[in-house]
Amino acid sequence: MAQRTLWEMTVENFERACDFIGVNDGLRSCLREPRRVLEVSIPIVMDDDSIGVFKGYRVQHNITRGPAKGGIRFSPEVDMDEIKALAMIMTWKCAVVDVPYGGAKGGVACDPGKLSTGEIERLTRKYILEILPLIGPQKDIPAPDVGTNPQIMAWIMDTYSLDQGYTVPGSVTGKPVSIGGSLGREGATALGCVYTILDAIKELSLGEDKFDVIIQGLGNVGWNTARFLFDSGMNIMAVSDIKGGIYNPRGLDPYEVFEYCRNNGTVCGFKDAEDISNKELLEMKCDILVPAAIENQITEKNADRIKAVIIAEAANAPTTPEADCILKEKGIFLIPDLLCNAGGVTVSYFEWVQNVQAIFWNEEEINSKLKIVMDHAFNEVYRFAKQNEIDMRLAATVFAVDKVALATKLRGIYP
Repeated sequence: MAQRTLWEMTVENFERACDFIGVNDGLRSCLREPRRVLEVSIPIVMDDDSIGVFKGYRVQHNITRGPAKGGIRFSPEVDMDEIKALAMIMTWKCAVVDVPYGGAKGGVACDPGKLSTGEIERLTRKYILEILPLIGPQKDIPAPDVGTNPQIMAWIMDTYSLDQGYTVPGSVTGKPVSIGGSLGREGATALGCVYTILDAIKELSLGEDKFDVIIQGLGNVGWNTARFLFDSGMNIMAVSDIKGGIYNPRGLDPYEVFEYCRNNGTVCGFKDAEDISNKELLEMKCDILVPAAIENQITEKNADRIKAVIIAEAANAPTTPEADCILKEKGIFLIPDLLCNAGGVTVSYFEWVQNVQAIFWNEEEINSKLKIVMDHAFNEVYRFAKQNEIDMRLAATVFAVDKVALATKLRGIYP
């Protein structure tokens, strides 16, 4: 059987939620289909004076609850199906944590590792010029994602502002702090993930042991999750990057691992650790498994060999629907991506609010506000899941779909 696309799997989770709450066919169609889909061709002059042409996308899935919000990724794997799925996920994610945004996503099919800084800047600015009619602080606010960073967000803000004729900090989030970015934004997705892990430990009455943690992916989210958990006293037993992983049952110091990775381009070969594959890493016994890499990592092919007590989805869609069923049967507690990694969009919202109001908060205030949002969302979803004897993913999706469905009914279909 051919592997299903991320869009197909995302729609399946949506349909499960609609079935649970009895959404009728007409409303279901409104909530399923993206509001706007844009595909653009992006020609730029390369460093060798040749012309490179790249494909770009921006999808606004739903804008019923507020402006569209979603990251921009630069990756060779980017295509329309992936961007549509991630835009839908963003709609539900914003609704779960009650951030007044709709969902969007953008991307350019490219390999940023093979492009110079100048080529990335030209590509970014040309892409933004192509999608300019769709974006803006009251319409659609981009943010960083896979393959993009605060510098790229700065170029986006500058390009948008030049078109408007004045500086518009609220046109993008995830910017450097010096040009209107928010303190706490860089580690927000990871910190939100950590807050939900601590909530799960409390609700499951797992005590105060030194929990063994395995983290797949050592990008921004994986690295920050590792250091936050390490600083809280947990045992980081294994970590990995795209090239492989390392394992030491006595524990790894993520600060040392990160420095080694920065100097060597991989975690593999780190002292006092055994090299392992990403496949082996996912299947090792641990208390907390954090998939913080890419989609479709836990599938029906390996789900029965997962030995974690808690899975915290720091990545988007790391688990397939087929794997969800297996994990549920095994009694593994899963914190779904809609909830687990919503810290990023929550602090993006805080950044946007600060830009619009021209009032800024310190990092302690940001983290405190984030904890309140994440704890409240976790408790609501967990309580709903327990009351209805359903898994956390279905509970989170039902919560989100119900909020967007109600907003759609209240606003009506015009004309």
